[in-house]
Amino acid sequence: MPDAPRGPCRVTLTENGPMLLEGPVEVTLPDGGTARSDRFVVALCMCRRSRIHPWCDTSHRRRVKNDES
Repeated sequence: MPDAPRGPCRVTLTENGPMLLEGPVEVTLPDGGTARSDRFVVALCMCRRSRIHPWCDTSHRRRVKNDES
């Protein structure tokens, strides 16, 4: 990432959804690798259902609640 001065990174926590970060971002993965995105807003998966983890693919929306029991 460039070393240009910038303000604090803004992080938005959403209820039952992804974590939104102002980009660009570089994420360090558990295996030591990195994932980069140059987008101006990045959605990080918090539910671990995403097929493109660490990025959110809205898989959290597909969960069906069984409230009819």
